[in-house]
Amino acid sequence: MDIKIAPSILASDFSCVKESVTALERCGADYVHCDVMDGNFVPPITFGAQMVKGIRPHTSLPLDCHLMVLHPETHIEDFARAGADIITVHVEACDIPKLFGQIASHGVKKSAVINPETPVEKIFPAAEEGADMLLVMSVHPGWGGQKFIPETLKKIEKLRSFCEKIGRSDLDIEVDGGITEENVRDVIAAGANVIVAGSTVFRSRDMAKTIARLRG
Repeated sequence: MDIKIAPSILASDFSCVKESVTALERCGADYVHCDVMDGNFVPPITFGAQMVKGIRPHTSLPLDCHLMVLHPETHIEDFARAGADIITVHVEACDIPKLFGQIASHGVKKSAVINPETPVEKIFPAAEEGADMLLVMSVHPGWGGQKFIPETLKKIEKLRSFCEKIGRSDLDIEVDGGITEENVRDVIAAGANVIVAGSTVFRSRDMAKTIARLRG
C-alpha cells in the first residue's frame, strides 16, 4: 500500500498557518491533518471549522479533520461545508453507524478513531460499516509532542489482520502521536499506511527530507 504522510498543523505556527499548509504541499505531504479539540472531550481547545475554511483556499491537499469533540454530530455539517475531505470521529464519543451516515450524506470520507486505553476490537465494527479510514491514537489525545506508546504496534497489527479477514485489506490505517523517523518503520511494518506527524515535520530543518524519510 502507498504510504501517506499527514502532518498535523497543531504543531505549526498559528500566526502563519497559510504559509504552513502551502509549505506542506510543496514539501510532498499527502494530507493536512487538522486536530480539532473542544475543551470537553479533551482539555485543550484548538480550533474549529473556521480554521478549516480559512486554509481550504490555500492548498489542494485533502484536509483530514480529526474531531476530538464531545458531540461530533453537531459539527459534521460545519466541517463539511468548510472543506473537510475526511472527518474522523471517536468511537468513545458517538454512535459510529449514525455518524458515518451523517458524514457520508455530505460527500465526505468517513473515519473512526480509538484512544490508547480503548481496546482495538472496539473499532472493528467501523471497518464493517464502510469506513474509508481508521485511526489508532498512539498517544493520549490533547497535546502534541508526546512519546509514542509502544503497545500501539500490537493494536495496529490486530486491526490490519481484521481488515484482511473481512476483505478490506486496502483500508487505510492511520496512526497519530509520537511518530518519528526512528520509529516510523515499526509503525508501517505493523500495518499502518497513513502517518500523522506534527512535531517531527514542523521542527525539522528540511521538511521535504523529513516527509520523504517518514515514508519509511
